[in-house]
Amino acid sequence: MNYKEKVIALWNDMDKQNWSALHIYFEDDAIINWNNTNERFNVEEFVRINAEYPEDWNIKIERLECIESLVISVVKVQLKNGDISVHATSFFEFNNGKIKVLNEYWGDDGKAPKWRIDKQIGKPIISM
Repeated sequence: MNYKEKVIALWNDMDKQNWSALHIYFEDDAIINWNNTNERFNVEEFVRINAEYPEDWNIKIERLECIESLVISVVKVQLKNGDISVHATSFFEFNNGKIKVLNEYWGDDGKAPKWRIDKQIGKPIISM
């Protein structure tokens, strides 16, 4: 399985909330950084925070790029009830076939700020 396929498989397991499978993708001493909130996790903590999140969600991969041992993914994560929708841009650095470092950047989905709407600057990417 190449790096891109491993990232797809990881996101699929996360979408299915298959927590017991997540460890196989990471080196034992892997580092996971959530840069927006200035948090660093080890693998056990990363699995725990995802498993203990109080809602069910769906994950859709929107883009994947591979540069040697680096895979960059963009995913849309939406609660099944539709209340919350976010995007994550993730940088997976592989070593010996497993993720060594994961840097993630999370952002809430939402409308453009009122000032831009009022000034009619820009237009929607996707019409709703």
